[in-house]
Amino acid sequence: MKTRKLGDGLEVSAIGLGCMGMGQVYGTALETADAHKLLARAVELGVTFFDTAEVYGPYTNEVLVGAGLKPFRDKVVIATKFGFDIAPEGTGEGFSRMRGTDSRPEHIRAVAEASLKRLGVEVIDLFYQHRVDPNVPIEDVAGTVKDLIAEGKVKHFGLSEAGAATIRKAHAVQPVAALQSEYSLWFRELEAEVLPTLRELGIGLVPYSPLGRGFLTGAMKTELADNDFRRNLPRFQGEALAKNLSLVEALTQIAAEKGATPAQLALAWILHQGDSIAPIPGTTKIARLEENLGAVDLALSAEDLARIAAAVPETAVEGERYTKAGLAMVGR
Repeated sequence: MKTRKLGDGLEVSAIGLGCMGMGQVYGTALETADAHKLLARAVELGVTFFDTAEVYGPYTNEVLVGAGLKPFRDKVVIATKFGFDIAPEGTGEGFSRMRGTDSRPEHIRAVAEASLKRLGVEVIDLFYQHRVDPNVPIEDVAGTVKDLIAEGKVKHFGLSEAGAATIRKAHAVQPVAALQSEYSLWFRELEAEVLPTLRELGIGLVPYSPLGRGFLTGAMKTELADNDFRRNLPRFQGEALAKNLSLVEALTQIAAEKGATPAQLALAWILHQGDSIAPIPGTTKIARLEENLGAVDLALSAEDLARIAAAVPETAVEGERYTKAGLAMVGR
């Protein structure tokens, strides 16, 4: 497995594993034993970068990931996140329990202590602010994480879905190792301002949903499970989904010519956008995990990259990536 360096020396596998989907986000949750088999297989294949968050579950995903990676603790980097106000148990399910952002210093500290216990670790390798909190100056957030780093409870600081100006302000207080944001062939907004800022400051990029939440695999179904959260996303509804599925046809043809799958082609395209980019595709299937990791060895020419980008033009994608409420939560 090839590796990438993020920001201030954090070395991770070129492709990580997003663990959110091991819960009920996309339908049925994985059994604990199956999730642990998947995590172990990922480590066996050279994956060292694993992503979770307190809000996934909420809380249960950190426990699942921490227990599954315990035998490999000295080999892996585990990232988790803070920044949401989560309603008490019994007041809703899954993401419905999110009541807004909360990055007050005292809350960040409380989340750090709780995440350390749930993960079963002595230090959090990478601690992201999950979403920018408009009510708390980013300098206060960065300063709090800086203190946690000094106390040995956190190793590296990250941001998620932050804009260029916010990244600069945070980085001036505590160096930012990585920005985690959605980035894929069907969402390239970062290329205008954010990516140039990251390159200038030496900050890594960790793209989540690098396969468009399954869309770019070429295996999307038109019928999603009733409890699949993608049902609530405009791009996965009705005519929008039907139109978007047609975009994968050209990608599939190019992949066949390269002896690859559409998923591998889409991930390889991302890897070729910079040496400090480490995508974290999620999956619940070992076969998909193995397929995704094959993208690391797929070489693409400048002509290939241009052709791939043209095959799935962002301007042709139908629908917003989130609802209005979701876009407001993203904060930009």
